[in-house]
Amino acid sequence: MPEDATAIDYVMEKASGPHFSGLRLDGILSSPSPSSSPAAASNVAADPNAPKQPFVIGVSGGTASGKTTVCDMIIQQLHDHRVVLVNQDSFYRGLTPEESERVHEYNFDHPDAFDTEQLLDCVQKLKNGQSVQVPIYDFKIHRRSSDSFRQVNASDVIILEGILVFHDQRVRNLMNIKIFVDTDADVRLARRIRRDTVERGRDINSVLEMYAKFVKPAFDDFIHPSKKYADVIIPRGGDNHVAIDLIVQHIRTKLGQHDLCKIYPNVYVIQSTFQIRGMHTLIRDREISKHDFVFYSDRLIRLVVEHGLGHLPFTEKQVVTPTASVYTGVDFCKKLCGVSIVRSGESMENALRACCKGIKIGKILIHRDGDNGKQLIYEKLPTDISERHVLLLDPVLATGNSANQAIELLIQKGVPEAHIIFLNLISAPEGIHCVSKRFPSLKIVTSEIDVALNEEFRVIPGLGEFGDRYFGTDD
Repeated sequence: MPEDATAIDYVMEKASGPHFSGLRLDGILSSPSPSSSPAAASNVAADPNAPKQPFVIGVSGGTASGKTTVCDMIIQQLHDHRVVLVNQDSFYRGLTPEESERVHEYNFDHPDAFDTEQLLDCVQKLKNGQSVQVPIYDFKIHRRSSDSFRQVNASDVIILEGILVFHDQRVRNLMNIKIFVDTDADVRLARRIRRDTVERGRDINSVLEMYAKFVKPAFDDFIHPSKKYADVIIPRGGDNHVAIDLIVQHIRTKLGQHDLCKIYPNVYVIQSTFQIRGMHTLIRDREISKHDFVFYSDRLIRLVVEHGLGHLPFTEKQVVTPTASVYTGVDFCKKLCGVSIVRSGESMENALRACCKGIKIGKILIHRDGDNGKQLIYEKLPTDISERHVLLLDPVLATGNSANQAIELLIQKGVPEAHIIFLNLISAPEGIHCVSKRFPSLKIVTSEIDVALNEEFRVIPGLGEFGDRYFGTDD
């Protein structure tokens, strides 16, 4: 077995106890900090001028475990994003003259050796989009430079690295993902000796004495116990390229997501391209002809339908190719149907039929009076709908009231909530909050999330009354 295969097995392994190994990539962004609450996120989503929150990565591990190497590799691979590195070592408290005289009795690996309050203030300011001045610590004289600082500007990604960055809950709460670099103790000791003798001018006896007296006990008491807070554990540090590649790929995905996708893991926005943005530009233009509106709407709808189908369950299937070779692929979900919310939802039926030959399609008609009034007028659904996965079709998710009524009806008919995928072209943040809070197991697939609803409950910037424009009944 290749070495990297062993690395994958180790990295992806689930743990049964508090000390675990593995990638917990779903739900990583459920930070308990106030800024991550749904209410706060709703305000951010509704305010286009609000600063975009950076992605904060915490990297911890024992002394000389390879944390810096891991950070450098992440920074190098995230070259298309602005990334800043903040070292916990910069926030060591300067030793007093009395402490300097007995420096060999000072424990630099204890939480009290750091100015955690200043570290918290620094990271919080960076998260708020402010620049900060990070102190510069001199390890030879054990004091900060009094007249120089390192200017750190707000960025897309903040990497916070240090042996004890997971120790304080307040610091952990600022992080979106926590990485623990796990390296053999003998390897760490050898690296520590090399670093402290070459870079910090210390003799080997003092290094070994400090390691036995302070470093190892602090690792056992403070650093290793904080491993249980990690979302990701990287064995062998910077040598584990497989684990780092997985982490970078995940971070790139999260950086490209809308803020609401970070709050609700059941919301999916298809990856934006210039083609998709161009088609949105066309269908949102009030001067576009009906023919072009229908043409480009159909193209976008087809993309949304295809993406939605990708969330259906599948089974493995093997076939024999014309070259007499065996190809191992997947078989489509057979028990499937579409349900359109009349009448705008009917515009999505052709795309669904083009993707799923012979698919059954049901109808739900809901009368709306402004935003509050809703009444079920008509429904016609397959008799065996409770046994099927349902693609619910409506091109615009605005308040979410009509959608909730339709979803509630499907559940009453026996359709499990997790078997419903709601497909639409554009969504308002208010509608996503409304539907996702009430039905957290349902999936929402859309091509763009707009800014907000106005006082008339229209999506802004939106694209007007979709049904009227599509079917040619607008003025």
